[in-house]
Amino acid sequence: MSEHKNKILIVDDEANIHYSFKKILPGEYRIISAQTAEEGIEKLKKDVPDIVVMDIKLPGMDGLEALKTMRGIDARIPVIMMTAFGTVTTAITAMKFGAYEYLLKPFDIDKMRKIIHKALESSDLMRRQVYVAADAGLLERESGDAIVGTSEAMQEVYKMIGQVAEQDVTVLIWGESGTGKELVARAIYHHSKRSDRDFLEVNCAALPENLLESELFGYEKGAFTGAHERHIGKFEQVHQGTLFLDEIGEMSTATQAKILRVIQYGEFTRVGGKVVIHSDVRLIVATNRNLEDAIRKGVFREDLYYRLNVISIYLPPLRERRDDIVDLVNYFIAKYSRDSGKNIKGINEQALTLLKNYSWPGNVRQLENCIRRAIVMTKGLTVMPEDLELDEKIDQETVATQEDDYSALDRIMNNIVTGKSKLKLWPTVEKMLIGKALEIMKGNQVQAAQLLGIHRNTLRNRMEKYGLMNQNYS
Repeated sequence: MSEHKNKILIVDDEANIHYSFKKILPGEYRIISAQTAEEGIEKLKKDVPDIVVMDIKLPGMDGLEALKTMRGIDARIPVIMMTAFGTVTTAITAMKFGAYEYLLKPFDIDKMRKIIHKALESSDLMRRQVYVAADAGLLERESGDAIVGTSEAMQEVYKMIGQVAEQDVTVLIWGESGTGKELVARAIYHHSKRSDRDFLEVNCAALPENLLESELFGYEKGAFTGAHERHIGKFEQVHQGTLFLDEIGEMSTATQAKILRVIQYGEFTRVGGKVVIHSDVRLIVATNRNLEDAIRKGVFREDLYYRLNVISIYLPPLRERRDDIVDLVNYFIAKYSRDSGKNIKGINEQALTLLKNYSWPGNVRQLENCIRRAIVMTKGLTVMPEDLELDEKIDQETVATQEDDYSALDRIMNNIVTGKSKLKLWPTVEKMLIGKALEIMKGNQVQAAQLLGIHRNTLRNRMEKYGLMNQNYS
């Protein structure tokens, strides 16, 4: 197993700055030093660092010119700019030239560490390729992530990625948590015309509303308490690149209005500002919420939804693609066996049966974590049932229900009533009735809704709830 150290290129003419970074950064980082902009550019070409930290005031070529040159060589390498002679003009210029962040000397050590950590995460997302299962030598790859699965549902996902990647349009990715929406977003980015530019991710659910708006659009000095200087937002920072907004359904309607304006006109204003800023950004968004339901509740803008839903990719939950479980298990065993230095040969048949029959409420992410833990816990060369940690052991009634075994209805209901089954009575029966109605009407949702005596929108909501949207009833 090869050891990988993140490479950080420090460009500064002060020897004590290089010494300081070697002291404040832990040993897993490899520090590359350059005293001039010209030397920094040559080392960027030769060593290809993960990130660059560079002073603006340098002998010869200054840091701003070097930044432009470095961005021309590889725009995916985040560059953190710093200076002891900061002005508003230099800060704005640095960010417009594509700097990842801008700090004044002497910088706060903890703040610098956090920015470096975030910049490395961003660099990894841009450089870590996303492959699909059909790629040759997938399990032997030392780097990169994979979207694994050869089921019919996943084949449709691959087709959509191929169709939309180069079209430079907004894409909506939807599906339950843990289905791999971020991987699909990155796959679209890697196969797009902007793959040589920035890719930034913002989790809309992870930030309070006021911070989210500032993160996306930036703010002017004095816009609110604590806004001591102008801040450049992600839309301005990622100009000509790709911005991935995860969990967009958690965003307030006020922020949604500003997103809509960016999509329609390519412009926005910073928080507390009046100047209109233009930005050319490819937008990819994802959600695990039912946005149509959110529109009915008044928490999501209908006009934004239709702007986002021109191109949409549905990621099915793992329970709808059980044929992929074996491939996923084998992939994760190979991946984490390699990462841990263990030589795990495979998985016990009984253990595999447990995984195939489990409900996987956390989808692929939960399966990945389960296998990762099993690799750590196993004492032999094979993953055994006792190495697995599952929240519940799914019973055969669930398997029968998922296989649409309608002849077993009486037995299932009896087992639910007597407490032999963990299933809930009404959701089980409702799912079976909806599936049967769709089967009788050969997938015609209007006719199926009439047969069931419910509105078509209600039917669609129930189909999404029970994972029936991608089934073939013709």
